[in-house]
Amino acid sequence: MKNILTISDYTFREALSRKIFLTFFVVSTFTLIIFGLIFATVGISELVPVVSMNGINTLDNVNAELVKFFKMLIVVPLFGGGLFLSIFSVSSFIPNMLEKGSIDLILSKPISRSQIIWGKFIGGTAMVFVNVAYLVIGIWFLIGIKFGIWNIDILATIITITFAFMVLYSLIILVGILTRSSVLAMMLTYIIFFIFSPLLASRENIYMLFNNKFVEYLLDSLYYFLPKTSEIGKITSELALGIGISEYQPLITSFLFLILNLSLSIIIFSKKDY
Repeated sequence: MKNILTISDYTFREALSRKIFLTFFVVSTFTLIIFGLIFATVGISELVPVVSMNGINTLDNVNAELVKFFKMLIVVPLFGGGLFLSIFSVSSFIPNMLEKGSIDLILSKPISRSQIIWGKFIGGTAMVFVNVAYLVIGIWFLIGIKFGIWNIDILATIITITFAFMVLYSLIILVGILTRSSVLAMMLTYIIFFIFSPLLASRENIYMLFNNKFVEYLLDSLYYFLPKTSEIGKITSELALGIGISEYQPLITSFLFLILNLSLSIIIFSKKDY
């Protein structure tokens, strides 16, 4: 365990040295400052027009609707934009490690190859978790101060956003080991995140267009195999609104995808000569 934590710490420091963590922190801090200024200078009555109240005008209901609005205003962009930036940030970790000289130094240490992979995985995940938690907790605090509503539903989104990153990061690690290309790892992950996952989530509409059993079987197979980031994004939004998790299948199958990628990464990395 000590070796894994050492590699994790090294990965975290690598992110710091390349200003990755600082970029995350600056963006998050700027976002919190903007929301803080809005909440400090704009009254609740002036904020009401930004949401549809549907005839509800009691103070508690007005506050509740405004809180929902601001939660979604931060959670939805954070899930998409935060993961986009996170994928870009970690895509070079494995290829850089596999460069001549760097990998020789690492393998000369008394540490197993599986510990190296786990260390890289935990270190990258920790970096994203800290930044997501910083922004979400900050927004939760500002909303609580402004509207007097301190429910902790939004804090659960820290876990789901980090989990979505972990699933995609496991793919980046596997592709990085197979190809040593940060660009390929990054692009493949973006394709799954922005194209395949939303497309497969709405595959029922495609069935109606083609009405072909082979197409249905192919899309169903891809759906259950690939990570379901679109559904995890929906779960994240629902958690922020206090709805809870209505379906666990996307989380379970995505977790299995994560385990498969990490297992293959460890097996392939253990058999390669460097």
